[in-house]
Amino acid sequence: MYPLKFKPILKERLWGGTKLKEVLGKPIESDITGESWELSTVKGDVSVIANGELQGTSLQELIETHAEALLGKNVVDRFGTEFPILIKFIDAKQDLSIQLHPNDELAKERHNSFGKTEMWYIMDADPNAELIVGFNRNVSKKEYAESIENDTLLDLLNYEQVKEGDTFFINTGKIHAIGAGVMLAEIQQTSDVTYRVFDFNRKDKEGNLRELHTELALDAVDYEKKDDFKVSYSKELNKMQSMVDCPYFKTNFIELAQDVVLNTKERDSFTIFMCVGGKAVVKTAEGEVQIVKGETVLLPAMTDKIELLSSGAKLLEVTI
Repeated sequence: MYPLKFKPILKERLWGGTKLKEVLGKPIESDITGESWELSTVKGDVSVIANGELQGTSLQELIETHAEALLGKNVVDRFGTEFPILIKFIDAKQDLSIQLHPNDELAKERHNSFGKTEMWYIMDADPNAELIVGFNRNVSKKEYAESIENDTLLDLLNYEQVKEGDTFFINTGKIHAIGAGVMLAEIQQTSDVTYRVFDFNRKDKEGNLRELHTELALDAVDYEKKDDFKVSYSKELNKMQSMVDCPYFKTNFIELAQDVVLNTKERDSFTIFMCVGGKAVVKTAEGEVQIVKGETVLLPAMTDKIELLSSGAKLLEVTI
């Protein structure tokens, strides 16, 4: 099983723009494309292999026939034949809705789904572009509910100016939003469960206000002010630098000034590389593939050694 690339699944969004085409080269005609799903087994949006002998095969098909070789025994024991991660690139021309995600327990009970823990790596940001992450002080459930009722939620929120390379960990329950002018890489649990709590009173192309999930969110919000979201990591060249290590995924950063060899024989997990800058050749005993900024490659768990051939690439490495 060689390094696998997949066809992007492109999503028009009310808040989307053109950076996924102009900066990342995605095959887009629309001016409001907000998301490119790079790796997905979400029902109705399953990724399809774009290269080599397996071209045209869906990721889900490959998992069903080669689960342990592709995912790793550890991953199969935890998640069965469900791919546990959803990988996206996101372009926000306008502010996204203010939202949060339920934890595993609530998501299972209400939606028969995983919760949605996620992280963001900022790839591009206009001057003064911001994210909303959490509250600016501790808030009571009553105070929060009143702010929704009185249209004053924005006064309670924490704003973070961002630049390329900034990284944020968004655990379940944390209220958040991507601001206008931000393009980022997103790594998350496989889940499409979102509770939208405020949408700036915008209307969709049919003139309708988008659905809010006010009641569902009340028991899912983490009302405590926490400064646990900004990820600090080393940028020492040619070495894997830990960014996020949580129960759902592990993400490392590497910037290459020369070729690097990784021993993955004992990993027992698939490996994903997202290229967030420059270009690299990803080589294994089974084959090689080039990835450029905005592309993603999946390497099976059976891979013993990975060579990263580049001078100048920036990569996010994702495993379980």
